[in-house]
Amino acid sequence: MEASARHHPLLAATVAAAAFASVDAFTIPQPLSVKRSRTALAVSIGLGPENDGPPTEAAAPDAKDDAKKEDAKLGWYDPARIILDENGVPLPHVTDFEPYQKSRMSNSDRDADAWFGSLLDSPGDSFLGKISEEHRERLLNKVELVDEPVLAHGEEEWTPYVSRRLPTSPLYPAYGLETYGLPVLRRGAEAWRHFDVNSLTAMDYSSRPKGTGSDFELEESEREVVIQSLKEKGAWLDGDRCAARLVYVNGRFCPGLSIQTDCVKNLDSSDFEAGLPEKTLEYLARLPDGFTDKLAAEVPDEFRGPLTSHEKLSAPDHCVGKATSQFAINNQQGTAAFAALNSVKAGCVAYVEGNGEEKKPVLIINTQTPSGGCSEEDKGVAYHPRMLAVANDGCILNLVQMYADLEDSSDAISPCATFVNGYTQIYVGANANVTHSFLEESGGAVTSRVEMSDEEASDLSLSRTPREVEAERPALRNTNFQAIDVHVTGDDGSYESSLMELGGSGRSRLAISASLLRPGAFARINGFALSGGAQRTDMRTNIHHAAQATSSRQEQRNMVGGRSTASFRGRIRVEQSAQQTDSEQLSRTILLSDHARIWSTPSLEIIADDVQCTHGATVSDLSEEELFYLRSRGLDRMMSRNLLMYAFVEEIGASVDETIAGDFEDERGLRSRIVRRLENLVPEGEKTLVGGEFQSV
Repeated sequence: MEASARHHPLLAATVAAAAFASVDAFTIPQPLSVKRSRTALAVSIGLGPENDGPPTEAAAPDAKDDAKKEDAKLGWYDPARIILDENGVPLPHVTDFEPYQKSRMSNSDRDADAWFGSLLDSPGDSFLGKISEEHRERLLNKVELVDEPVLAHGEEEWTPYVSRRLPTSPLYPAYGLETYGLPVLRRGAEAWRHFDVNSLTAMDYSSRPKGTGSDFELEESEREVVIQSLKEKGAWLDGDRCAARLVYVNGRFCPGLSIQTDCVKNLDSSDFEAGLPEKTLEYLARLPDGFTDKLAAEVPDEFRGPLTSHEKLSAPDHCVGKATSQFAINNQQGTAAFAALNSVKAGCVAYVEGNGEEKKPVLIINTQTPSGGCSEEDKGVAYHPRMLAVANDGCILNLVQMYADLEDSSDAISPCATFVNGYTQIYVGANANVTHSFLEESGGAVTSRVEMSDEEASDLSLSRTPREVEAERPALRNTNFQAIDVHVTGDDGSYESSLMELGGSGRSRLAISASLLRPGAFARINGFALSGGAQRTDMRTNIHHAAQATSSRQEQRNMVGGRSTASFRGRIRVEQSAQQTDSEQLSRTILLSDHARIWSTPSLEIIADDVQCTHGATVSDLSEEELFYLRSRGLDRMMSRNLLMYAFVEEIGASVDETIAGDFEDERGLRSRIVRRLENLVPEGEKTLVGGEFQSV
């Protein structure tokens, strides 16, 4: 092409024009009065724009030409640019953005803001001192709408990957930030995609349990009844089998059921008034999703020195930017606003500090009663469990968190709808080893066989279809949100978790984020989500590799039956400073019913170039060949399916702490409880060949 261009001036001009057009595709349109300076066209492949070589004679700016200097400084962006309409009349510049703050909101968005506001403004005091005040202020102060500064080419933070508004266009807040300072839930937002936001915001959870902020006292006779109830649900360890035990009923601390130590204790308002160590307050003040920009630990970087800012990791070309930007919000889990709400409304904090090598588990039990501790039967109740765990350098810490139902003697006509907004923070020091078992079993059991059609129910002469029974199940009105924020802040720190989402609440959401901030840090996240009836379940994970030579392993398993809907989104991000990262991610799902649905989205974001990362996802029914093999050995259809379902779960369940998991023969053990829940979902009937594929009938 070069030879042709030398002999054809018209062709050479066309090629040059095309080159400038390709550059303009990534920049703001320039004013017509600006004269172009001829520059060499460079193409960068890899981590971002390469450093420019020595300036050529054609590309060097004319020192006597002030206009060209100004153009180079602004990067072809002129905030005072005059733009004409189709009639040649200059369009006015937009400088006041307030009238446009909520102009893009839909009715669903307004309902979501009103719902969140009812939780934030619910009557009652705050109990976490200045932490509550800071987070309330963070929620109520809207994000300031300002244009990003215009940087000159060659400045440290300059990047070509910017998008700017025209001076005649307004500046809008990011999706979810129209009313509050932290992004709240939105039906169309990435963090809430596939979640039933509208049915959630239609519920009223504006009540709070009576006595929030005070201890839950029990008489001796009541104490024995409660202990027996917890033992039957497998949510209890005697004092000789655990290092410590903290029990909460409807968000209130129960000292009569708890075993406190110097390192494991409940923090209430008196502790915050007396003053806590600055490090503890700093931990409690941290918000997830990067809304606390300062990293929990310095990240070593050979080229840019210690890194301390979340928004500037992999800067300038591949950083996520400010947490309030639309680009950053699209990659978040949507937990920051609910974490701040937890700080405002929580009545106490379960505090765990690891110092030695105690291998017995620390047990944290959160229970809820049918009445929810609330006397207003026309309203739902919200409570906000909080836990802070700090594993100091070189320690071994074994954590077990459990959520379970607890019967009470209330005379409520019907159980109260409950909203659980839990927030767990875990910090892992150098050479520390944290094992975390999380079991969510509240909400009872779902209705079996809801996939049955009306015709089948009629043939069986059922007075009500299973779908009608499930629709009237009280726990279907319940919502359980859990956010787990983990930071490995010391070299060679290790965090291993087993997350079991087994409950029967109508809507449940579990989001965990693990940040590996120091060299040699390791994280393993094993998760299982069971969904049936008419449930909506959501599991989200985020593993953030920030330091060099970090590694992670993740396996997520989902089992979806009935007419339920489940979603899983697993995100692994490897920063430019995290060279030599080793990461594996796998999601496996079994659909037990043709009416069940799953959205499974594993994802990798790799900025570094010296890594070993893999991810994958599978979705299937129970294997027809394996079923045939088991039935040929004498097992009936139901037993064969149940056996395969249990084997699928056991690979994750085996990683739960043995002390709480129990023996195979233990009727109250975790394995027996899982078997009973699986039996409730096992599909009945044979399979038929439809369109070349087997389907359950």
